Amino acid sequence: MLKLKRAYAPPSEDDGFRILVDRIWPRGMKRDQIRIDLWLKEVAPSDELRSWFAHDPGRWAEFKERYHSELASKGDLVGIISEKISSGDVTLVFGAKDERLNNAVALKEYLLRES
Repeated sequence: MLKLKRAYAPPSEDDGFRILVDRIWPRGMKRDQIRIDLWLKEVAPSDELRSWFAHDPGRWAEFKERYHSELASKGDLVGIISEKISSGDVTLVFGAKDERLNNAVALKEYLLRES
């Protein structure tokens, strides 16, 4: 099962393998607080795309299209996540305040579509 969780929410037993999917480490968090198994910062949106999006809900649809295009060229990184999913539960960990419109949500959608 593929799940999403904010980095600021406490880890739990049912999270499974935890992957931080942000390019930037979550502000104010220590490694033992987040308890991640893998930091795949390269799978995050490019700095240019992240800056352009700026969590503007009006840009969400285009952000997802652009991000999915970026992901299409990162097959090796996407493959790492897909491999972990086939082995058990995976939680994509993100730092954004908005739990509905962020790169982890777009990444999950991409992974489910491509599987």
